[in-house]
Formats: sequence, C-alpha cells, structure tokens
Amino acid sequence: MRAFFIVAPIALALAGCNTADRTANEVGNAADAAGAAIRDGAEDVGNTARDATEAVGNGVEGAGNVIAAAADHDGWVGRWRGVEGTYLTITKAATPGDYKLEMQYTLDDKGTFDGSSTGDGIAFQRPDGNQVLRTSTGDATGLKWLAGKKDCLKVKDGEGYCRD
Repeated sequence: MRAFFIVAPIALALAGCNTADRTANEVGNAADAAGAAIRDGAEDVGNTARDATEAVGNGVEGAGNVIAAAADHDGWVGRWRGVEGTYLTITKAATPGDYKLEMQYTLDDKGTFDGSSTGDGIAFQRPDGNQVLRTSTGDATGLKWLAGKKDCLKVKDGEGYCRD
C-alpha cells in the first residue's frame, strides 16, 4: 500500500509534465500557423500592389479600351420607344463611358439611373436590381408589339425599346 502512495504522486507528476509538453507543442504549432498566415497575407498584399502598378502602367491602353467601349454605346444616345407608353432616353454623362438612362420601364415605374459602359452594354442599377442594357431585335425582346423591328435595346425578356 505504501508503494501506491509513493508511485501515485510520481505518476501524476509525469502525467502533468506530459500535458504541459503537449500544450507547449500546440501553442508552438499555433504560433507557426499564425506566422505562415501573416507571411502569406503580406505576400498577397505585395501581389495586389504589383498588379495595381501594372494596371497603372497600362493605364493609357486601358483608358483607350474604355473610350472605345463608350464610343460603341454613344450611338445609343437618344430616345427609344417601348410598348404601352414605356420609353428609354439615353444621354451622355460628363465622364466618357457613363450615361444617364431616363426610363418608364413599367406602367407604374419610372426613374433616371446612372449607367456605365461595359463590354456587354450599359450596366445600371434600379430598384428591381442590377441590369444591363444590350442590343437586340424586336423579336428577341419577347414583346409582340416590337416584333419585326431591328434597331432595339433589351434589358430583359419582356422589356425592350426600339427606334424603328
């Protein structure tokens, strides 16, 4: 019995050391992981800065692309007619590639929205969400009153505007 009272405290002390060693290892591993995350984050910041510098270096070419895209959509400036009193009027904004879209887009909804030229068309946001105005035909709008027309713009199925 005496041996138990001598061996038990020694075993408990060794178990405590084992737990302390494990805890120290876990803290060390966590510190290593944190260091790696900081290193990776700093590398990401460096890559982002390099990419931004390259974009600025290519700024003249990039500006040319924006102006070219704007020129493509400048031909859309003017009034477009929809169905049942809906309409779209596009005007140029002060910045190349930006537009003002005045529209009656349903029987009850109208407004003026800021638009920006994209590769797909003119992107804008209105209460029913983000939209893109694209070239279309009357047939592609899905509106029978615009069927057969060729010079049209479409926001989505069931919403289109034509000039002819």
